[in-house]
Amino acid sequence: MRLNELHTGDTAIIVKILGHGAFRKRMIEMGFVKGHEVKVLLHAPLKDPIKYSIMGYEISLRSAEAHMVEVLPVEIEGESELSDLSPEKKDDGREEKKVDNNEFHKCRKTINVALVGNPNCGKTSLFNIASGAREHVGNYSGVTVDAKQGKFTHRGYTFNIVDLPGTYSLASYSPEELYVRKFLKEETPDVIINVVVASNLERNLYLTTELIDMDRSMVIALNMYDELKKRGDSLDYRLLGEMIGVPVVPTVSRTGDGIAALFDTVIDVYEGRDGSVRHIHVPLGEDIEKGVNVIKDELKKDNHIGRHFSPRYLAIKLLERDREVEDEIKRLPDAKTILSTRDKELQRIETVRKDDVSSAIADEKYGFIAGALAETLVKGDADTNDSTRIIDAFVTNKLFGFPIFLLIMFAIFWATFEIGSYPMEWIESLVGWISSLVQKVMPDGALKDLIADGILGGVGGVIVFLPNILILYFCISFMEDSGYMARAAFIMDKLMHRIGLHGKSFIPLIMGFGCNVPAIMSSRSIESRSSRIITILINPFMSCSARLPIYVLLVGTFFEKHAALVFLGLYILGVLVAMATAKLLRTFWFKTDETPFVMELPPYRIPTLKASLRHMWGKGEQYLKKMGGVILVASIIVWALDYFPRHDENTVAGDTVTSVENDSKINPETDSYLEMAGKFVNPVMEPLGFHWRASVAALAGVPAKEVVVSTLGVLYTGDEEVEDSTLSARITAPNPNTGIPDFTAAAALSFMIFILLYCPCTATVIAIVKETGNWTYGLFSVLYNTAVAWLIGFIAYRIMLLL
Repeated sequence: MRLNELHTGDTAIIVKILGHGAFRKRMIEMGFVKGHEVKVLLHAPLKDPIKYSIMGYEISLRSAEAHMVEVLPVEIEGESELSDLSPEKKDDGREEKKVDNNEFHKCRKTINVALVGNPNCGKTSLFNIASGAREHVGNYSGVTVDAKQGKFTHRGYTFNIVDLPGTYSLASYSPEELYVRKFLKEETPDVIINVVVASNLERNLYLTTELIDMDRSMVIALNMYDELKKRGDSLDYRLLGEMIGVPVVPTVSRTGDGIAALFDTVIDVYEGRDGSVRHIHVPLGEDIEKGVNVIKDELKKDNHIGRHFSPRYLAIKLLERDREVEDEIKRLPDAKTILSTRDKELQRIETVRKDDVSSAIADEKYGFIAGALAETLVKGDADTNDSTRIIDAFVTNKLFGFPIFLLIMFAIFWATFEIGSYPMEWIESLVGWISSLVQKVMPDGALKDLIADGILGGVGGVIVFLPNILILYFCISFMEDSGYMARAAFIMDKLMHRIGLHGKSFIPLIMGFGCNVPAIMSSRSIESRSSRIITILINPFMSCSARLPIYVLLVGTFFEKHAALVFLGLYILGVLVAMATAKLLRTFWFKTDETPFVMELPPYRIPTLKASLRHMWGKGEQYLKKMGGVILVASIIVWALDYFPRHDENTVAGDTVTSVENDSKINPETDSYLEMAGKFVNPVMEPLGFHWRASVAALAGVPAKEVVVSTLGVLYTGDEEVEDSTLSARITAPNPNTGIPDFTAAAALSFMIFILLYCPCTATVIAIVKETGNWTYGLFSVLYNTAVAWLIGFIAYRIMLLL
């Protein structure tokens, strides 16, 4: 716990100081040393400041400063939470105190680590291999959209590791930059692991210089070191570490090479044993340094300013006109003096430099990096970018790029349907065998119907599509890991500009083919707020994997000869509707917003089979968990609503003629609750060719789209006249009331289009509200998407009838 959380009279042992630099040094000089005892003497009337006793004298700290001290409370012998008795005392009158040495040792040996680095530098791979997590790794920026936390032990130490979003700097420009800086400020990790790409040091080390300005305990993970050696380059990383005062450890996160040595170094830095650690100042030129020192001196007049960031870092950010730092400084008593001093220094430096100060600082930092690399890096003759250039000559070509993209997508859908059909048939046969076994073995009654029709009909109807889900995710994972996704964004940039967005918005849209929720969250990487909101609002039109079982069922039943084309057509339709919506939003709501398209095109990398399979199975595992959770519960609810109320058999038989005449008319004497609800809603859906069962399935898919197929599975079970037990056979069998099938090719296409486009699932609506910060955007998605789905479904149904 933190020191400021103790109550008056509490005693604790100091575990660690979470601050840094001058603040940390000052706290240690005042006696706040690990292992020493501190007692809370008095809280001020407003709870701040707080008086403590340490090492025989009294000291006062602000609550915010005390929050930077981690402590372990000392128990008083004989005292308990359930007793009001006074603690026993020794003969000399002193209270008997004790501390759990094991607990102290455990706290003392817990290291909080944050992974910080550029996008696509391998942070998440390192996080996965260290913590054993299964976070997705993609060879493009924006994969990590939030902080991922893991825990593991190494050499007797417990590591709490956090994977932060990738960022090129620590300015207050993009959401990732703000998020990372806020985390470093509020959480104060013990050690930062700065992950840099060994083959692109000049750009990656710019972020390192900003972390050096912060004066934090840090280790550099020289990641993808194998690529540097493959190019024939030679880097004296030990000398580089000594020059910049930060130990450097070569790693290959993809294979795990160097990871153990990296965390050995983290332990040494944490314990203060690494000899290469020293605080340096990245030189910014005499004129800028003079301004930094003047502002820094003004800042240091406030003794509490350096709790989270060093005064030098804050001074540099003030010169760069950083909005967030300015807002923080404005809350200080001497804010006017500090900002006035800053303005004078800005004017002086820009007069001398005849250039913007931010650009001048960046130039000086890149000069420092170039100088350090000139001393330590020897370039080889090998050029490993040849393969990337050759591939890009085709896949980003203005003539071939788009057809190649469509061909790749077609191949993915072909594999999803054709290859997936074999294991799908095996699972389908197994489910049918189990269902027939239940029908034969169990006695007639509600329990038998629940298991056979509700659980096996619902969950079994969805589990058969697991192979298709796995194949689709494997292909998408392979594309992402290889680096092709960034090229897809590049070739789509011109098209995206025409609808008021840019190629960077295409990445979240492609991610939407997997799941709309993380795709919407990944939109944080888009700097422009209006572009970000538009991308979020059009993302639900991307056909997520939850809709895939519906397509496989209906495409395989009605369009088997042209399955891949119909699949591709549905996905393209979603993209086209999204683009049209974006154009409308940009034209009528979010006026023109020119946003620069700056996106890294990483080198191509051959994905490891292990990584692709792990990502594939991670998604498959989520799918199976859904089947054991939301789909199972939904199937039971749907079955119960379809099973009850029970009607007298004579009444049902007597009303058969009425049912034949009008299968859509509500009849309380014969209909179940679900049938009545479906027939009540169905007049709105009948123009699209929907039978009431289809309307119920679409309604059930609002919470989660996977429930659509499970609902159809429940509604179309129990027909003993159909010899084939598969769901495909049951939905194409003639309805005993009407004499015609509920689904035709026209109705199936209309149904798939409606499911593709109508209101997002509950989780997606929540993500939209959370990411936009406005519930009206969530309501807009529900109403607008459903209206568009109905209109296009109606048009498709009428065209199919004419054909």
